[in-house]
Amino acid sequence: MKLILAADHAGFALKEAVKEFLNRSDVEFEDLGTDSDASVNWADYGARAARRVSESPDRLRGVIICGTGIGMCMVANKFKNVRAALCHDEYTAEMSRRHNNANVLNIGARVLDAKQTLRIIDIWLNTPFDGGRHQVRLDYIHDTVEKENFK
Repeated sequence: MKLILAADHAGFALKEAVKEFLNRSDVEFEDLGTDSDASVNWADYGARAARRVSESPDRLRGVIICGTGIGMCMVANKFKNVRAALCHDEYTAEMSRRHNNANVLNIGARVLDAKQTLRIIDIWLNTPFDGGRHQVRLDYIHDTVEKENFK
């Protein structure tokens, strides 16, 4: 699994801390920007990451960071095959993987500090999907909702 990483200007500093953590953890990743804290369009960076995950949902996962995490979560979920989850604590990170098989994690840089974020990412990366009854719901999203709305 490879991780796609992106942030807007509000998430830039936190993204840099995440990159250090991923390097120490031997997690392969690709950084899609931004490269500074200069103001950028958050939707563009969220869309870049979501598009990549959408194209290869079995090989890629994403972590995207903006001020609250809300905006990038909204844009990420506009892409087919993307299940983006905004997580603010360890429990929501774990459940987003166990029950929802989330493949994009959204983080709010103005909501969480680096220590909290790294704990959340570690849990999110290492929590498996439970499958079973949860897969039935994901099949419904993919086979019905996405087919009806992503023509």
